Amino acid sequence: MSAEAAGRASIMPLRDLVRLYRCHAGRFGEPVALSGFGLTNAETERLFSGYDEDYHISRFFHFSEAAGEKFLVNGIPATHVSLDAEILSIL
Repeated sequence: MSAEAAGRASIMPLRDLVRLYRCHAGRFGEPVALSGFGLTNAETERLFSGYDEDYHISRFFHFSEAAGEKFLVNGIPATHVSLDAEILSIL
């Protein structure tokens, strides 16, 4: 595991993030507000920016901007995230 991945894991391991996403979304592909993950603004931005920088993980994440609290994911405003079901293949 890279140092960056280890830093993300200290906030929330990917497996836990996917589990929490599924609880909120009900099914893969549904947008979930980034504010719904129960993290501070700084933690939310760090967690999702870190996962977004990892090609093997980021391809399953889809960020969007809609109504709601805005966060910067690698400098790009986002309010929601949806995950592809294929992310299960890397857990």
